[in-house]
Amino acid sequence: MTDTEQQRETTAGAPGQGRYVEPGQEFTRDTNYIEDRITRDARDGWPVEAGRYRLVAARACPWANRTVIVRRLLGLESAISLGLPGPTHDERSWTFDLDPGGVDPVLGIERLQEAFFARFPDYPRGITVPAIVDVPTGRVVTNDYPQITLDFSTEWTDLHRDGAPDLYPERFRDEIDDVAEKIFHDVNNGVYKAGFAGSQKAYERAYDALFARLDWLEERLATQRFLVGDTITEADIRLFTTLARFDAVYHGHFKCNRSKLSEMPVLWAYARDLFQTPGFGDTIDFAQIKAHYYVVHSDINPTGIIPKGPDPRGWLTPHAREELGGRPFGDGTPPPPPPEGERVPRLA
Repeated sequence: MTDTEQQRETTAGAPGQGRYVEPGQEFTRDTNYIEDRITRDARDGWPVEAGRYRLVAARACPWANRTVIVRRLLGLESAISLGLPGPTHDERSWTFDLDPGGVDPVLGIERLQEAFFARFPDYPRGITVPAIVDVPTGRVVTNDYPQITLDFSTEWTDLHRDGAPDLYPERFRDEIDDVAEKIFHDVNNGVYKAGFAGSQKAYERAYDALFARLDWLEERLATQRFLVGDTITEADIRLFTTLARFDAVYHGHFKCNRSKLSEMPVLWAYARDLFQTPGFGDTIDFAQIKAHYYVVHSDINPTGIIPKGPDPRGWLTPHAREELGGRPFGDGTPPPPPPEGERVPRLA
């Protein structure tokens, strides 16, 4: 969840009574984050250091999901611990209601808000995930999710696992950035612009841009296995987390209903290819995803009823994308299975 989403929640009062749609207005995402970075040279005062930081990343959130995937692929589990809030939150912040006693076992807090306030007592913006917290002080370091994954790839290299893939190869960075920017505006954020639109005009504009970009992606991926080059990159990760939520949430809940993902043959095969790749599908919890959107967005879904479908087992069907060639991990190797405490339910 981003700042604007959380701010709309905090104006609403009681838990579960979040207001996300402003009548007559289009949805505008607030992209102002805590921009501190954790780097090898500690330029912002935060050095790369194994065991010092905790990544707080709800399974439900697509922006947080990116950081969990990159952490898995690069093998940073032993260097950066993972805190997992539950799928819903109240008007104050994400809570650790999945942990015994409702307290994060490492940070010793009930709400992520406490880490933000420990550093900024009058923090005026939304309490968002993903966030990285400095464990010794209990203070938030950053919630700048686009930069977090890039820094995992480029600043944490000394702590990568053997065989870690290069998710942000230098020779392709301009193209990765360009593709990722298009995907952000029209797809990642596009579904929200449709779902939180306060006018018919704003909704239709977002809807048209979303499906125009999805058609563009269908064409791009028809002849190449991945978005940039012949390996998985940051661009694929950023697209995947939206695609993983498309049929379960965005198609119905956000009225993005021209086509289901499962009705777009190229993108559906591409998404299944990634889902079945270690590090992707093993971070996805469809029950938590649906609980978040259908419960928290109570002005869009006032009954709070969570849809039973769609059947997630389709994600495990053959995709045949390997026929296009490509090397998912380049010169690297797949990550090992996730740690015991970080496993998601298997698709039955």
